[in-house]
Amino acid sequence: MTSTVDTARSAGTPPPAARPGVRRRARRSLSDLATPYLMLGPAVLVMLALLCWPAVQVLFISFRKLDLGELVRGEVKWVGFDNYKNVLTDPDFWVISLRTAVFTVVLVASTLLIGLGIAVLMRHLAGWVRVVLQVCLVLAWATPIVATTTIFQWMFDQNYGILNKTLVKLGFDSYQGYSWFSTGTSTLTVIGILIVWQAVPFIAFTLYAGLIGTPKDLYEAAAIDGANGWSAFRAVSWPSVRPLLMLTTFLSVLWDFRAFTQVWAIRQGGPDGKSTTLPVLLYLKGIAGSHFGVSAAVAVLMLVILVAVTWRYVRLLVRSPETEL
Repeated sequence: MTSTVDTARSAGTPPPAARPGVRRRARRSLSDLATPYLMLGPAVLVMLALLCWPAVQVLFISFRKLDLGELVRGEVKWVGFDNYKNVLTDPDFWVISLRTAVFTVVLVASTLLIGLGIAVLMRHLAGWVRVVLQVCLVLAWATPIVATTTIFQWMFDQNYGILNKTLVKLGFDSYQGYSWFSTGTSTLTVIGILIVWQAVPFIAFTLYAGLIGTPKDLYEAAAIDGANGWSAFRAVSWPSVRPLLMLTTFLSVLWDFRAFTQVWAIRQGGPDGKSTTLPVLLYLKGIAGSHFGVSAAVAVLMLVILVAVTWRYVRLLVRSPETEL
């Protein structure tokens, strides 16, 4: 049997590889494949320079003895895993790590439950009431952290706080001059309320967007089938908000685990270090104590804890069928 090339030659037609149109199509397809990567290249390089390189630097610093003296003299002293050994053999590190983990879990759970409840509430409120609620949420979200922290300090003040005065007027005389910052638990409770107060608006708006995107026909069909409010939420609303809830949970874990400003501004980790979390420990070791090598080791361990906590969750988020386009 004669080959395609021989047949083309005998017919006076050039082979496909020699045709100008075929070469142009191949050239265009190659350029089409390369164009997206070329366009993304500058952004990737910027991200590598701004994110990856500092992370690599922190990793290198964690293996060095870098106190203020070495930093000023420009000395490089490699100590291997000594910084990690000092951190991991410190009993306070494990206490602070457990405290940070429990604190993060409570904050994330509270934020998601309150945010989901407000999102469902906004869907059923009248128009003007919903607008008022949304404006209040935006104002709480837009208020700077330091300003909100100052307001909370005044509200929970021992002598002049409006909370104590209100409780006394309601008949709870034991709250006269009560100190909300006398113990680590009560201090973290106040800080947790502050963080949840500012985190709920984002969660509520995100989940509300998922709820209003659900077709009304599905709710009408559920009502015809005799579903009550809870059954309709479970059958119709939940599939719509579940992917968003997974995403917001992941983001909340990252944000709450790294919360520093509120904890430091309230009592600088006091009283007696009982409200110190890992970000505060990182600051105390690094900036305040000028032990930058040990501080870098704490930062790397924080990253390891975050990856260990969120790795399986990220896999579930990526593999979730609701997130596939």
